[in-house]
Amino acid sequence: MRVMIAEDSALLREGLVRLLADEGHDVLAAVGDAKALLGAVAREQPDVVVADVRMPPTHTDEGIVAALKIRKLWPQVGVLVLSQYVERRHAVELIAGEGGRVGYLLKDRVAQVGEFLDALERVGAGGAAFDPEVVRQLLARGARTDPLTTLTPRERDVLDAMAEGLTNTGTSARLRMSVSAVEKHVASIFGKLGIAETEGYSRRVLAVLRYLGT
Repeated sequence: MRVMIAEDSALLREGLVRLLADEGHDVLAAVGDAKALLGAVAREQPDVVVADVRMPPTHTDEGIVAALKIRKLWPQVGVLVLSQYVERRHAVELIAGEGGRVGYLLKDRVAQVGEFLDALERVGAGGAAFDPEVVRQLLARGARTDPLTTLTPRERDVLDAMAEGLTNTGTSARLRMSVSAVEKHVASIFGKLGIAETEGYSRRVLAVLRYLGT
C-alpha cells in the first residue's frame, strides 16, 4: 500500500516510517506540516494518508483541516487521523463524510501495533476505522448535552430545512415566513448550538453536521 505520513514529532514520524516499511508498505513521503502534506498528496495521490490533527504553525487544527481537504479534493485517498484526544466537531465531520476510506484513532492506539495496522488496512480497503473511545465519547456527549433539545419547534423546522439544503429564501417559502424571520431563527440556532463564526468554515454546514451528529 502507498502511504504518506504527516506528523510534526520527528521521533514518532520516523517510527511510523520504519514500522510501515517493515510491514511492506511503500512510504511515499513523511512530512512535518499540513502544507507539505497537501503538496505531496497533489503530486503522488497515495492510497492512504496518516495525519496528526495538530501540526505547525499554530498546532491547533492544521492536520485535520488538511485531512478534510484531501477528502474533498481526492476522495479516492484514504485518511487515517491521529489525535491525542477526541475533538468532537472534527470527528463528526469525518464520520458524516461519504465514501468510507476514513479513520480516527487516538495516539495511544498507535502503541498497539496490531490495532493500528488493522485500522490502516481497513481504511486502505475503502472502509472506516474509528477508535472505540472516540465513538464512546461522541455518544456520551450527545446524550449528556444534546443542544437540539434547546431549540424551539420553529427553530427545528428551520434546521430541518437547512439540512435539506434550502437557502433562507427557500426556507421562507417553505415555512411561509419572512426572510428576516428566518435569518433571526438561523442566528438563534447558531447561538444555541455554540457555533461561532470562524474563518474557513460554513456555519450552516456545521449546524447540519451537529444536527446529524446528535
